[in-house]
Order: sequence, then C-alpha cells, then structure tokens
Amino acid sequence: MTASKTTAADWWRGAVIYQVYPRSCQDTSGDGIGDLQGVKRRLEHIAALGVDAIWLSPFFKSPMADMGYDVSDYCDVDPMFGSLADFDEMLAEAHRLGMKVIIDQVISHTSDQHPWFRESRSSRDNDRADWYVWAEPKKDGTAPNNWLSVFGGPAWEWDGVRRQYYMHNFLASQPDLNFHNPKVQEAVLKTMRFWLDRGVDGFRLDTVNYYFHDAKLRDNPPHEPDSDEAGLDAPDVNPYGMQAHRYDKTQPENVVFLQKVRALLAGYEDRTTVGEVGDGARSLKTVAEYTSGGDKLHMCYTFDLLGPDFSAGYIRKCVEGFQKVVTDGWVCWAFSNHDVVRHVSRFIEAPEERERVARLAITLLSTLRGTICLYQGEELGLPEAELAFEDLRDPYGIRFWPAFKGRDGCRTPMPWKAGEPHAGFSSGRPWLPVPEEHTRLAANAQEKVAGSVLNHYRDTLAFRKAHAALFDGDMAFVKSNQDILAFTRDKGEEKLLFVFNLTREKAEFSPPSSMKLGESVAVPGFGGRLSEGAIELAPLDMACVRLA
Repeated sequence: MTASKTTAADWWRGAVIYQVYPRSCQDTSGDGIGDLQGVKRRLEHIAALGVDAIWLSPFFKSPMADMGYDVSDYCDVDPMFGSLADFDEMLAEAHRLGMKVIIDQVISHTSDQHPWFRESRSSRDNDRADWYVWAEPKKDGTAPNNWLSVFGGPAWEWDGVRRQYYMHNFLASQPDLNFHNPKVQEAVLKTMRFWLDRGVDGFRLDTVNYYFHDAKLRDNPPHEPDSDEAGLDAPDVNPYGMQAHRYDKTQPENVVFLQKVRALLAGYEDRTTVGEVGDGARSLKTVAEYTSGGDKLHMCYTFDLLGPDFSAGYIRKCVEGFQKVVTDGWVCWAFSNHDVVRHVSRFIEAPEERERVARLAITLLSTLRGTICLYQGEELGLPEAELAFEDLRDPYGIRFWPAFKGRDGCRTPMPWKAGEPHAGFSSGRPWLPVPEEHTRLAANAQEKVAGSVLNHYRDTLAFRKAHAALFDGDMAFVKSNQDILAFTRDKGEEKLLFVFNLTREKAEFSPPSSMKLGESVAVPGFGGRLSEGAIELAPLDMACVRLA
C-alpha cells in the first residue's frame, strides 16, 4: 500500500488509541464501579504508554442492561459514572496530557427506557410513532420475518400497547431506531453535535453497519459456508451464525448516512471517526465502501484479528486481504477489546508463554500499517479472567452459559496496586471480582521492573514513534522460506525489514537474492541474529534489519 501525505488533521492516521472501559478503570466513590473521576486519575498512566488518544466505552445515562450499550439519554452522563462536569474535567486533563478523546456512539438502537421509545410505543399515531422499526405480525401471530438477535432468539419483541412487533438486533430492551426516517437521522446527528461542541475529538461508531434494515423486511437466507456472506459475528453456539445477514444490516442507505456524519465532522477541526464493522466475510468489502472517497468514515476495524489465530499465514492473509480490497481507506488493527477473550489467553499454548506472547503481540501490532487500538489492561499482559456463573453480569454470557461464557472475563477491573484490597481498584466490592493472578500483575508491581510487559509496551510504542516508516509508510510482504511473517515498511529514505517467528521452533529467514540486508535495528525486547545474510530467530522471536 502506498503512503499518503499526512497533515495535522490526519493525526488519526497511524495513531495509537487506548480503549478505556470506564466501569473497570478506577472507582473513586467506593461503590465498586469505575467512574469518570477514576479515568481522570489514571490518564497519566495511559499517557506514559505513549498513546495518541483514548476511546471511552459508553458512560451515558442507561439502565445498564447491556453495560451502557443501552442508552436512555445520549447527552448526559449516567450518575454511576459521575456528571457532565466530571466528563469536562477528564476531557481537559486528557488534552493537557496531549491525548485526544474519542467516545462511543451507540446509535443503531436505544434503551427501551429512552423517552423516544416510550413515546413511540404509546400509540401508532404519535410524533415518534415511526422512530423505531415496528411491524405487523403474520396472520398466525408470529414475528414478521426470520431475523435473529445477536444475543439469542428472534430479533422481534411483541408490544401489547401497539399490538405490533418491534425490532432489536441485541437485547429486547434495545429497540432499533428506524434510520429510514429522516427525523431520526437529524436527532442522532444533533446528539453527536452536542459532544463535538463539548470538545471531543471523535467517535467510535458501535455496530456501524446495523443502522438500516431492509424496508421490505425480507427473510434472511441460510448461511452458506463458502459464500461471501459467510463468517461468524457470533460464537458458533449461537443460531445467529446460521443466517446470511443480507437484509437485517449493511444496507445501501447506510452509506448516505455516513456521508452526513462526515459532513458534520467537517465543520470542526481535526475530528475523526472509527467504525466497528461486524459483517462476516463481507467485512472487508464493507470497510472499503465505508472508508473510500474521503467522504464517509475515516477508518474502520473488523473482527479479523480478534480470533484465536496468531500465525504468520493468517495475519498475512488478513492484512493482504485488506490491502487488496480497501484501496483508499484506512484500517484500525486490534488484538483485544471489551467483546472478546483477551489476546494473551487466545494466543498462548502454555501458561509460561504469557509474557513473551504479550511482548511479541504488541511488537507485531506496532509494526503493521494502520492505526492501532490497545485495550485497557493488555499493557499488563492480563490473561482472561475465569469467573463463576454467579459472578457473571454480561447478559450475552448468561444467555449462552455454559457453551459461551460471555464477555465478563475481559472486563474485570484494572489491577493498579499489588497488596491492596481489590488491587487498588476500589475500596468497595468491585462489580466483577479481581482475580488473584491479575493482582500479581498490577501496574505498580511492573512499574520499575526492566523488561516487564508494561515497560515493554512503553518502549515498543516509543520505537514506533521513532520511525516514520511505521506511521504511515508503505508495507509489502516478503516471501519466506519458512513459516515466517516477513514484510517491509518504508517511507522516504527509511526502509525496514521486519521478520516474525510466531512458532515454537527455531527458524531462519533467507531473504530473496535481490534484497540487500544492512545493519540490524535494535527492537525492544527482541534480538534475532543476523548471520551470513540470513536472520536466525528463536521461538516466538522477531528481528528488524535496515535494507541497504
């Protein structure tokens, strides 16, 4: 891919974003739930990593049926997290520390407690009667079509007042907004303007391809494993994966709305958008459509690297697939977020590999072309928490237990101080338990340890910033003689070769005869050896060489 000319407005291109899950960041009130003052207190830790921006998961008013992804007021802070004044203080502190602030926008659906929905469900002829997706039952009383909810069961819920069904892609308490109604679009854009005026630097758009549905409510066809509609956006225990989601999401009208979002941001300086695309095997095609032309989203991320595969072949396939399909868009790569098992647990084959895999993963992520997103706690090398059923809070996990344990294992509180109750997260009982294993990995326990995962993250992100080629330089893969991931990054006079051995065996990389190796470049924590024109690598090792 070819490097683009960057400006101050393109700060997001090649940036490092840190996802903050406020509920689990830091509690300052003693109620066991993290809050915005807690986020403010921990911003120096985040800034010290060397990140460019934070992304905050939802902190809006909400009944919390889905941990805040069911919003009842888009323009206010839930008292659980504090107040608008607390948000303003946190925002100002982040800006003082040189970090941008991106906030979640969960606009495909609201809570059923939102005033818009309360009015909509009150009758069939009120001012907001068609602000949500309402439909008549079939003659036998069953749902209008076969659409399924990501969280299990039909995507339709019967309402006795209107005597109609309403659509919900997730929980029944998360009714879908009807984006076919221009008034809905206007209302949503108005709430986004509220936060832009307050000074936020951008939006992470949750389920960005779910805004529109097929107006004819046609049935989805069955999932065909080899079609371009294949792919799992849900665990294989969930029937949701048995359909090709042709009509309940990713509709053509979505593109026009995204252009309206971009036009809104164009009225402000240096703002950005990152979209979450869950669209099975169509994801890259959708990303290409949503990020092309410079008039829609700035960048998107998909679920491609959020699975269990940490191999040279798979990563090359994902990155090359993006390069081939998304020719003028931009990607945000991540190995972890609040919805998936922590990547250290996904990638290791034995417990003793945890630290080395944690270091290797961030080194690899930092050398890919694109923006990268880190998830709260990965800089400590936290593994997935093992929780008992009675500790679960995630409705998704509770619904599919024990075949699927849900998302709570990656959402447990941050361990800040070893030796303190609940690892310094809260003076009260945390909303999720802090595992003893996590307490031993607390930030203060790693702070002054040379080579700790925490310090490796700091050193690696500093390495990324020190090389212009890693910001938005070109990237090209190199054919390897073994199971090795090899690629070049170059910009201007700098051309670097990166070689990764993701296997548990020693390996040797022999470059093509046309490639002239120069001197080795010191990479934090790793030291593959350059020997007689080849690069020797230990298991789970990497090396960087400047090309002559």
